[in-house]
Amino acid sequence: MHLKTMKCNPFCLIASLEDPDMFNSPVERTSFEELFHAFDSNITFQYFKSFRRARINFTDAMAATEARAKLHKSDFNGREVRLYFAQSVHIGSPRLEPPKPDKQFLLSPPPSPPVGWEQSKDATPVLNYDLLCAIAKLGPGEKYELQPGTPTTPSVVVHVCGSDQDSSGNEEDMEGGQHPRPKIIQTRRPEYTSSVMH
Repeated sequence: MHLKTMKCNPFCLIASLEDPDMFNSPVERTSFEELFHAFDSNITFQYFKSFRRARINFTDAMAATEARAKLHKSDFNGREVRLYFAQSVHIGSPRLEPPKPDKQFLLSPPPSPPVGWEQSKDATPVLNYDLLCAIAKLGPGEKYELQPGTPTTPSVVVHVCGSDQDSSGNEEDMEGGQHPRPKIIQTRRPEYTSSVMH
C-alpha cells in the first residue's frame, strides 16, 4: 500500500471539546448544536466521548468555512472551542494487496525455496586437544583439574576410570571383599556467604 497526502474535507469540522459534561448532558449538546444550525440547518453531529471530539457534517462547504472562521477559539460555557477541518487519507490502492514474495519461503508450511537458496551446513564440533592430551597422560587413580574452585563455585575435576579387568570381577570375588565396587562420593557444596547487606 502506498500512503498519499492527506486532504482536507471542506464539508466536515472537528470540534475539540474539553468539557466532559458535553457528552452526558442533552441540554448542553442542544445549546452546542444551535451554534452551528445558524450556518446550516441540515447539519449532523457525531460525538466521540473517549477522544473528547465532535464531528460536524455540513451540506455546504461555504457554510463550514464560515462556521470555522466565526466559532474557532470561541467561548462555550467557559471553555474554548477549537475547530479544525477533517482530513481524509487517500490510500494508493482501494483494496489490500498480497505481500511481495520476498520472504514467503519463511511461512509455514513453506513453498519451494527461492532460486539460489542453499541449506547451511552444520558446524564442525570443537575438540579441546589440551584436555585430551592431559587425560591421555593420566595414570590410574590420578586426576586432572579442569576448573579451579572459588569461594562460590566448586572445582571441576576429571578422574580416570578403572580398567575393565578391575571392574569385571566375578560375584565370588565381590562377595569375598577382594574387589569391592567403588562408591560415588557426593561433592560437597561450597560455603556461600551472601554479599547483600540486610
